[in-house]
Amino acid sequence: MKIDNTARRFVLPFMVFLAFSSTANAQLLKKLGKRAEKAAERAVERRVDKEATEKTDQVLDSILEPGSKKGGNLQVPNNKEPEVNSKENKRTSENPPEVSSEGPKSLEVYSKFDFVPGDEQLFFDDFANDFVGDFPARWNTNAGGEVVILGEDSEKWFKLKSGYNIFFIPNVPNLPNDYTIEFDVRGLGMEKSSSTARLRIDLSEDGKFDEGENFVQASIPFCQYTPVGVTVENRRNNKREIYSTVEADLRKAVTEGAHISIAVNDERFRLWVNETKYIDVPKAVPLEKLRTLKFHANNFNDGTEQVFITNLKVAKGGEDLRRKLLSEGKISTNAILFNSGSDQLKPESMGVIRQIFQVLEQDSSINLKIVGHTDSDGAEDANIKLSKSRADAVKKALVSVYGVDAGRLSTDGKGESEPVGDNKTSDGKSQNRRVEFIKL
Repeated sequence: MKIDNTARRFVLPFMVFLAFSSTANAQLLKKLGKRAEKAAERAVERRVDKEATEKTDQVLDSILEPGSKKGGNLQVPNNKEPEVNSKENKRTSENPPEVSSEGPKSLEVYSKFDFVPGDEQLFFDDFANDFVGDFPARWNTNAGGEVVILGEDSEKWFKLKSGYNIFFIPNVPNLPNDYTIEFDVRGLGMEKSSSTARLRIDLSEDGKFDEGENFVQASIPFCQYTPVGVTVENRRNNKREIYSTVEADLRKAVTEGAHISIAVNDERFRLWVNETKYIDVPKAVPLEKLRTLKFHANNFNDGTEQVFITNLKVAKGGEDLRRKLLSEGKISTNAILFNSGSDQLKPESMGVIRQIFQVLEQDSSINLKIVGHTDSDGAEDANIKLSKSRADAVKKALVSVYGVDAGRLSTDGKGESEPVGDNKTSDGKSQNRRVEFIKL
């Protein structure tokens, strides 16, 4: 095959460098050389694929110019996947999971995140009360699945059986006009997944396994070899009104673990993946029609491509906490989240914290007391300490991320002493893990 001049300029310098490289780099560069040659061939046939070329350039820059800004920060991906433990209902190691040292950086990334969860919890499931290997007791299906533990993590995940036209239905009450949905999702073994491999979230009028004549749905792509966007679709009285795919590259997010947030306000449908809002359609939801939430694992290779979800929360409301704090002088929210047993804020909490900042910014005379609460897991004295440190973490975020004067904020911790839910259930524990803001 003939190679044009553009391709030669790419390949020949690379091959010259390869000839004089050290033995340690020779093997890596040999592999890269083959990829570069293939990229050059594609330049003749349909030009060099933009994405592959950019990735190759980054790797080359990191070797040719280790100190350069462009290539020096390139991270080598870790291809080791966590083991799936579906047989033992316990950790496989006594060592706790590593805590990320990038908390403040992540909080700053989420500083403009505007999702605010509902304040009246309708459903929560982290599968804590299910045995590993069982199908979750509170769910229904026309297929199968099981609760598992990924690697050494103590958190339980629901592994959805893959295939086509398979729905997973949690037992939530009839959905109101204003509510929010949140869950964590992760895919393993997706290296060769189809461009049609998706996890679809359905809000439907049908109480069983069909779409029904009225629905709105969004599809999260898991394809890895090319970016595939997020798709939103709806129907009213069996007539499609909306079908659109929004450009997005979620390949890294879905394999490393992503937090999905959905807000429904009357006809408006919004969806975020981590800190980024991808869907915002004002007239997507058929009013007074939808009653069930479903998950549809579509076009995955069952056995090798695995999809997991956990921490599913459905909550009524999503009201403006700013107005409530100003009018009532006090709010309580369980939408500020922390790592288990830790005072490290989860970045998706920043939607609520941002609203608190806006109240303080609007009225400089307002001072706030931040009070942390925990569930009853663990020792009582440890929970008092943990709840206080969590309140301190919220204060720190307001000060360091948004620039609030620290003198306007005080903190306290009540531990497990003032429960609002039943600590014997996952729902109740989730309600008890909360943060209060009180005007002084």
